[in-house]
Amino acid sequence: MRRSLAQEQATLPGLHPENKRKMTDTPTAERLLHAFAGVSLTIIQYAAGEEILRRMTPLSGVQEAILQQLGLGTHLYRQLEIQHMRS
Repeated sequence: MRRSLAQEQATLPGLHPENKRKMTDTPTAERLLHAFAGVSLTIIQYAAGEEILRRMTPLSGVQEAILQQLGLGTHLYRQLEIQHMRS
């Protein structure tokens, strides 16, 4: 992440809980992981067991920026949410 930010001369906001507007070009692994602390996946299987409904927490702007900077994009995250899936 740091290498990527340095190459693009970019910074990330929102990683400092005491000041969400503070920008950083040297984020720590702890702060990056903490940015995803609220992410959850809910899986609901109907009683008949035929359909599964999956819902994921929407990504925040900071989370999207982190994934983009890591070259992962948000499409990988969104692929995890499959609205209707036959078992």
